[in-house]
Amino acid sequence: MTKTKKSQAGFSILEFMIAMTITLVLLALVTTLFSGSMSIRERESAKTDALTAAQAALNVMSREVGNAGYGLTDNGLVAADSGTSQLHFRSNWNNGDLETGTAGEDITYYFDPATESIVRYDAHAGTTTSAVVNGISNVTFQYFDYSGSTSAPTVVSTPSANTGRIRITVTVNLEDVQGQPTGQTVAYTSDVNIRNAEYMRSQY
Repeated sequence: MTKTKKSQAGFSILEFMIAMTITLVLLALVTTLFSGSMSIRERESAKTDALTAAQAALNVMSREVGNAGYGLTDNGLVAADSGTSQLHFRSNWNNGDLETGTAGEDITYYFDPATESIVRYDAHAGTTTSAVVNGISNVTFQYFDYSGSTSAPTVVSTPSANTGRIRITVTVNLEDVQGQPTGQTVAYTSDVNIRNAEYMRSQY
């Protein structure tokens, strides 16, 4: 009987090394893509949280600021105590007495850098303050004065008896995310018309 030898074929060392190199390159590529996807997701999640916080703060402030001067003979803004970083206003929606402290609202909004929050101070509640929202980097106020019947306002840093609109800007500095540009900022702006401002009253 004649025995036939079967030829046994296998990978050479060179072929094995090439296959391993290709595998490692593909793994590195997949890891890079996955890492980039995760950092983008983290960045977008941070932006969403920041926008949600900013919008919540603006909703609260806009509602109250829009009623400034209600029940009074002026626009309710306390010019001596308001500026780009603080807003003080009054409204008398319950027909109380401002002098005795029974008016509807006597509110001051300002930014507290120590707690990174927008603070609401109610003068009628003694020394009580409350944080409107945390995780905020800054809040600024800009005032629009209307003179007479003109619709072209003058932008000022301190309110006056002619102020009819306030622009509130809430800024959030996003935390740096690995693989993404650093120093990213999200800003949300709301323009609020003061219902009892002389110019606004003349439009209705």
